[in-house]
Amino acid sequence: MRWFENNTDKVVDLLLSHVWLSVVPIVLGFVIAVPIGWYANRHPRVRGVLLTMAGVLYTVPSLALFLILPSIIGTGFLDPLNVVVALTMYAVAIMARSASDAFGSVSPGVLDAATAAGFAPAGRAFQVELPLAGPVLVAGLRVVAVSTVSLVSVGALTGVNNLGSLFTEGYRTDNDAEILVGVIGIVALALVFDGLIVLAGRLLLPWSRSSRSTTRSPVSPIMSFAQHLRGGRV
Repeated sequence: MRWFENNTDKVVDLLLSHVWLSVVPIVLGFVIAVPIGWYANRHPRVRGVLLTMAGVLYTVPSLALFLILPSIIGTGFLDPLNVVVALTMYAVAIMARSASDAFGSVSPGVLDAATAAGFAPAGRAFQVELPLAGPVLVAGLRVVAVSTVSLVSVGALTGVNNLGSLFTEGYRTDNDAEILVGVIGIVALALVFDGLIVLAGRLLLPWSRSSRSTTRSPVSPIMSFAQHLRGGRV
């Protein structure tokens, strides 16, 4: 489109801003939510409370949260940090439940086998539970990524520049081409994020592919993972 050709630099700048505003909340949300999900799975009595609180948090309208955060954290109204903090909260709200389900998907038989193999509680959590929960964690992270990329655009209504700014400016100037470029850019960015997460999951969790290739006993996933750690030696 001619409008895009004449405004390439502007679109690229907004794209880079959108990427930054998306990546930081996705990473922070994942890092914060995984321990919460693990704790919730290990303590069923508090699981309902933690996940309910996360669910309630996600129901808060994003625009309203963007507007009230400056008075809470002491930032300026146009500070991009408001968007980062708000989207991190949403990412935690989504990812916490996924993380709890991920750790809950690890078979008790696998955990018993890991304990019998001599894993200490901390070692079992980091070296066994976390890797085996990986496929479900990746699935949850994909939802978080797509949701975050979409919600970043709402920040444009508060004056934070990103691809959503093409919506507001295009609406104000009655420029359909500008709006269309914004839509295509956000959808493409979400697809790129999703693809990168899938690729990272395949590279970091090779044992998950091998464990799905055939039907195995509950102990097989831990054996597959153990063989991977030992370079293929039993």
